[in-house]
Amino acid sequence: MSETEVSPGPSALGSPQARALSASAWQSVRPAMGLVSRVPVGGPLALQVAKPVLNASLAALSPAPKGTRVSTVKTRFAGGQVRGDWIHEAARHGGSIPSPDSGRSILYYLHGSGYLICSPRTHRGLVARLVRRSGIGAFSLDYRLGPRHRFPAGGDDAIRGYRWLLHRGFAPEQIIVAGDSAGGHLAQDLLAANHRDGVGQPRAMYLISPLYDPSFEMACALERSGVRDPYIDAAGARRMLRMYTGDADRDHPRMRVQLTPDMNLPPTLIQYGDREVMADDARAIHANILAAGGTSTIAPWRNQGHVFQMFPYFTPDSRKALRDAKDFLGRHL
Repeated sequence: MSETEVSPGPSALGSPQARALSASAWQSVRPAMGLVSRVPVGGPLALQVAKPVLNASLAALSPAPKGTRVSTVKTRFAGGQVRGDWIHEAARHGGSIPSPDSGRSILYYLHGSGYLICSPRTHRGLVARLVRRSGIGAFSLDYRLGPRHRFPAGGDDAIRGYRWLLHRGFAPEQIIVAGDSAGGHLAQDLLAANHRDGVGQPRAMYLISPLYDPSFEMACALERSGVRDPYIDAAGARRMLRMYTGDADRDHPRMRVQLTPDMNLPPTLIQYGDREVMADDARAIHANILAAGGTSTIAPWRNQGHVFQMFPYFTPDSRKALRDAKDFLGRHL
C-alpha cells in the first residue's frame, strides 16, 4: 500500500480567472469525449488514442480538495485482485485510512466509465468532495475495463471489492455504496449478488446518472425522441459498450439487473441531468426499487448533462447536488 497527499489544481482556487481557465479546458476536452463516444465498430485503436487524453483532462478538471490523502491498494483476495484508492482527509483520524474498529461509516465508490475509460484517479475530486462533506472516508475501486476485459469482469471486481471490505472487518451497515454512470450499474449488480449469496446489504446507496441498460437501447430510443445530450452520442456509446459487453444477451440477469421484493434494498438517492440520454435509465432504476418495495428518491437537475457533479467550477448546481447528497449520506451514517 502506498500513500500520497493530493494538491488541488488551479481551478480549486475558485477565482474568476481559474473558473475561466477551467471553462476553456472543458471546451478543449469535449472533442476528446466526442471522439470516444463516436468510436466506429472497429474502434479499440481510437479508444487507445483518446483514453489517456480524456482521463488526464477529467482528472485535471475535477481536482481533489487540498488536504486529500490517497492510499493505494493492490492485493489478492478470493481468487482475484482488489485494486483501488482509500480517499480521506489528512486532518481526520491522524491521516490514517478508515478503520473498521472506529465504527464509522465508509463510502464504497464505483466510478463511471462506459466500462472502458476513467479510473479512481479521474473521480478522485468527486469522491474527495463527498468524503469531505460527509466527514467519512471512501474506498474507490479500480475495476477491470474493456476491451481487454469483457462482461462481467467489472461486476465481479465490484462484488469482490465489497466482500474484501467485509473481510477487513467493516460491517455492511457501515458501508454506503455510491456510483456514477456504469458505476451505478455495478451497484445494482452488487445488490443482486449480495441477495443471491446471503451477504448483508450496504446501509444506503447514492447513484449519479446511473446506467440500467448496458445494451444502450433505452438511451438510443430517448435520443430518437429528440433528447440531445451535450456530451454523449447514444449510438456511438452503444458501440463503445459492446467493447465490454460483447455478445452478452441484453436480458442476461446481470445486464438489466432485476430487483425483487424479497431483496433487502438500501434506501437510495438517484440524481441525473434532464438533458442526458440516460435519463430513462435513472427513472427505470427508481421505478424498479419502488416496485421491489424499496425506498428511492429521484432528483432530476434541470439543464444538466451527464455526471455534472464532477465539475464544481462549471456550474453551481454541482455543488448544490453534492450538498443534497451529503444530507442524504448524513442521514445514514
